[in-house]
Amino acid sequence: IRSLITLKGLTYAPTGGIVAAPTTSLPEDIGGVRNWDYRYTWLRDATITLSSLLRTGYRDEAKAWREWLLRAVAGDPENLQIMYGIAGERELVETELDWLPGYEGSRPVRIGNGAAGQLQLDVYGEVVEALHLAQHTGLARNDHAHLLQLRLISWLEEHWQEPDEGIWEVRGPRRHFVHSKVMAWVAVDRTVQLLEQTDCEGPLERWRALRDTIHEDVCTHGYDPERNTFTQSYGSQELDASLLLIPQVGFLPPDDKRVIGTVEAIQRELSTEDGFVLRYPTSGGVDGLPGDEGAFLACSFWLADALAMIGRTDEAHQLFDKLLSIRNDLGLLAEEWDPRLKRQVGNFPQAFSHVPLIDTALRLGRG
Repeated sequence: IRSLITLKGLTYAPTGGIVAAPTTSLPEDIGGVRNWDYRYTWLRDATITLSSLLRTGYRDEAKAWREWLLRAVAGDPENLQIMYGIAGERELVETELDWLPGYEGSRPVRIGNGAAGQLQLDVYGEVVEALHLAQHTGLARNDHAHLLQLRLISWLEEHWQEPDEGIWEVRGPRRHFVHSKVMAWVAVDRTVQLLEQTDCEGPLERWRALRDTIHEDVCTHGYDPERNTFTQSYGSQELDASLLLIPQVGFLPPDDKRVIGTVEAIQRELSTEDGFVLRYPTSGGVDGLPGDEGAFLACSFWLADALAMIGRTDEAHQLFDKLLSIRNDLGLLAEEWDPRLKRQVGNFPQAFSHVPLIDTALRLGRG
């Protein structure tokens, strides 16, 4: 595989997968301390991959993903981890290997990943959404999946109001991230639908009320009426590209003025000169790390998707085509794009970039 990679103009990077072969050294402020061991299975990545497989008709592969998910999570869903080893291992202790120089001198080299012990409330929404989609796209009913879903919501009912590290796994203080609360709403909403549409039993009225409570909480504390945009966390001024998912998950309709305002604010404040999208402003120190990073390709696809949803389809197609143009000759994408050196950086190839590519293509294809 390494020989083939070399022939294709790529270089193997032991700490982060495969990255595009550079013509210059890696900038100090992109990479460096932001090195993490990604040789694991994130529930978020796994479940959004499952969802894309289901939407594109790959039932056998999606069923295998669901079975892995149930094995990894079952037995102790109240202590859900956000990532596991590929065989379901839970111990992923983070260690620095200071005797290794790292790819292009990017130190420190790490094995393990301390994010395994973080609280990321959005994961509950992604897991439940994947199970919900499996039920509605032809996968055979699985009573264990339904039981798991009910137990997850019972836990979430007691903990959704807590601050967390969020989708981006910040190393700074926990916050009330808006995306996390939105995905908690998704988890409860899909479970309410499960109880309404099947013979599963649960506290339907109580969870309907919980769904309304979370929705009101987000709209009250996570929205800035003066700027007409949702914010990264309660009481903050910063934006976050994960807010682009609000209409996609059904929290608010695409024609809601708050959705349109959020999409336009992110396009205005988080876009690079290439039109791609940063995850959030790194200068504010929200993630507890020094340095900068490139545009996040998943977020850029989210923007194209959101633009299509609010009716700006020409812009959506233009951004989508631009994203496709930066793929390598194998059609693969990395995690990020460096707008200065015009090259892909970070983990490569990155499922978290290819899954939204599929989802955006499906939306644009439907018109």
